[in-house]
Amino acid sequence: MHVFLWILQILLALVLLAAGGGKLAQPYEKTAESMPWARSFSAGQVKAIAALEVLAALGLALPAATGVAPVLTALAATGTALIMVGAVVTHARGKEWSQIGPGAVLLLMAVVIAWGRFGPYAW
Repeated sequence: MHVFLWILQILLALVLLAAGGGKLAQPYEKTAESMPWARSFSAGQVKAIAALEVLAALGLALPAATGVAPVLTALAATGTALIMVGAVVTHARGKEWSQIGPGAVLLLMAVVIAWGRFGPYAW
């Protein structure tokens, strides 16, 4: 199960790093153009969401990999789950039905990681 959780952690971290990094690297206008949900938020809010995604990605991988405060991995997974709840709600409000599925899958991954790392497969 540790291997399975590691695989989930790495996959989720890569997705979050790509998503957050992409939003941080490009101007708000370009993000709002390609992601309709972003128009409901200010530029600062979108950048804050992106920064949280990047921090969550780092938190999912680095503490466990280095052995320094590995409980942070479970906390990062919990934070990611909260971000994904917000994403699913935002997409539902915006009637972006095609985006709810991917958000729900990422939410499920984060919940499984948090359950495993806080529970029976903690470090």
